[in-house]
Amino acid sequence: MYPNLVKRFFYPIHEQLVNRPTFAYLNELEKTQWLSREALERLQMKKLHSLLQLAYDHSPWHEERIRASGLDVTARRELNFDDLRRLPTMDKADASANRDRIVWRSVPGGAYQYNTGGSSGQPLIFYFGRKRQAADAATRMRARRWWNVEVGDPEVFLWGAPVELNRTDFVKRIRDRLFNQLLLNAFEMSESRLSDYLNNIQSFNPACIYGYASSLSLLASFAKKRNRVPKLPRLKVVCTTGEPLFPEQRALIEEVFDKPVSNEYGCRDGGLVALESPQGQMLVNSETLIVEILDETGRPVSPGKIGEVVITNLHSDAQPFIRYRTGDMARQTDELCRLGRGLNVVAEIMGRTTDFIVRPDGTIMHALAVIYVLRAIDGVEEFKIVQPTTNRLNVLVVPSPVWLESAKDEIIRQLRNRMGEDVAIEVDLVDKIPPEASGKYRYVTSHVPLPGRLEIRS
Repeated sequence: MYPNLVKRFFYPIHEQLVNRPTFAYLNELEKTQWLSREALERLQMKKLHSLLQLAYDHSPWHEERIRASGLDVTARRELNFDDLRRLPTMDKADASANRDRIVWRSVPGGAYQYNTGGSSGQPLIFYFGRKRQAADAATRMRARRWWNVEVGDPEVFLWGAPVELNRTDFVKRIRDRLFNQLLLNAFEMSESRLSDYLNNIQSFNPACIYGYASSLSLLASFAKKRNRVPKLPRLKVVCTTGEPLFPEQRALIEEVFDKPVSNEYGCRDGGLVALESPQGQMLVNSETLIVEILDETGRPVSPGKIGEVVITNLHSDAQPFIRYRTGDMARQTDELCRLGRGLNVVAEIMGRTTDFIVRPDGTIMHALAVIYVLRAIDGVEEFKIVQPTTNRLNVLVVPSPVWLESAKDEIIRQLRNRMGEDVAIEVDLVDKIPPEASGKYRYVTSHVPLPGRLEIRS
């Protein structure tokens, strides 16, 4: 499909039909990124005031917290960062337990249910509106333009979220073609499938390849070991997401695809936070979010120090995420954008990692393939999946108050659907899931080497 036709007709018409102001916001972002840091902070405070007023009027849980803080959001004065810090932080447990008292279901454009991938072992069902959807899409489009990838240019997605994978009907295939997009399943990465993926990518000749960091590095490893390095004259950048990108993975992907890698950081509940520029900086989408990096006492860390990422999504009107603790760690910096943008910079993202699961037949699956099973089961407060061998899974579950014993059978049934009927699956209820020796929480740990010497060291 011709890129200009996608850019000027098909994509804008689609966004209008679903009532998403994506392109209007994209045009705004192209201008606001060049504001001074001070001007951008004033814009953030203006949007924060609007968000707090909406939360106060439509989210009883937030209203109580705002009242308790003593912050008067009805006053006609400009807010500042000290005002924001008067509010308590919230976490995933708060968002889950109080969801019905947070969601504004009659938000203009509607509130749409979504799920996180459960990267901490604590899945979350939440809601967002068209404004938030548009913000995520537009900020990613803007970042693509930093790499000279325009809306409508052909793009390959090595992805595995169920919402995408379940829409394999005729309408979805037509939509992908109209948008110049090709979706490859990151949940099914056997050696034969990897070979097909390389053929598909070669034939599609994308301007951008986008996917999980671990899945892209696995594909690159396969291509290198079999001397199947693709020739992609239109390719400009490979974008990784979903997990930390290790230096060895970046080097391997760049070697095989002969193009730079741009990493992105975000979370489904909180939003798309930061994307890597060609100058090697993680630039925050400062028009959409306020990012704080806090120490264990809740105070901002100094430049060079590591703290927890806490975000306020300024477009989260359907279910406001205000001072939301992500559980991810990052290094603070006082750097400025090297090209003069006013956007904030994050020095280093040190978030959670994913793993692979290997089926008895040798098929390699992204860890999210089994994570989605657990996250969809009612009564699962936290979980961890351990794969000691290809024919065994051990599942640890911290049950919530709504846990039913029948959920254990449902977990086993669904995991066997993914892994195969001969896989032994043991589900154990525990009071607590301890962190790894490193201090990190990993929701999936596999002790099975990847077949065909495809191991990716990290």
